[in-house]
Amino acid sequence: APGPHPRLFAATFPGSETTATGTWTFDAPDLPAGLAAAGYHTICVGGVGFFNKLTPLGSALPGLFAESHWEPGFGVTSPTSFEAQIACAERAVARVDGPVFLFVNVSALHQPNWYHLPGATREHSDDPRSHAAALEYVDRHIGGLFALMSARRPAFAIVCSDHGTAYGEDGHIGHRIGHEVVWTVPYGEFVLERGQW
Repeated sequence: APGPHPRLFAATFPGSETTATGTWTFDAPDLPAGLAAAGYHTICVGGVGFFNKLTPLGSALPGLFAESHWEPGFGVTSPTSFEAQIACAERAVARVDGPVFLFVNVSALHQPNWYHLPGATREHSDDPRSHAAALEYVDRHIGGLFALMSARRPAFAIVCSDHGTAYGEDGHIGHRIGHEVVWTVPYGEFVLERGQW
């Protein structure tokens, strides 16, 4: 429905119309800094090139976190990227005694994803079937991430996408366009009780 809608988190900002009594506010420029000030250890496990730390742009988002990780095996060309990212998250979280804010940029759903289809080759290219196969791959492994984050304490999870992908809608392919299928993304938020997974 039309907004404004209260936000879960908000940097302190005079006159904000979406900060409500249930909004957790912080006096910092971004959520990782706000959580760090509240005692959280902030960890980023990157996936796409915006997290590779090879360029100033690829360093901006990882620079928001106390600890950030990226390697080629986490990237979009790896058929086992999500498993590698979860293994990295397990190692990082194991070193922390207190609360953790973990951000994982799951690259498996990003293009290319043709290799998630059995028997597919590079010439197959990406399509809705390969995208669905990539989602099935993520679904097979995401329980491990949920178990990790709820093993010691309840965990608040946000699962969303940064963009959608066009596969021929109105003649468009990809995500670097202003189209409804690119703007419309899934979003879910929920609490994982301790030991729930």
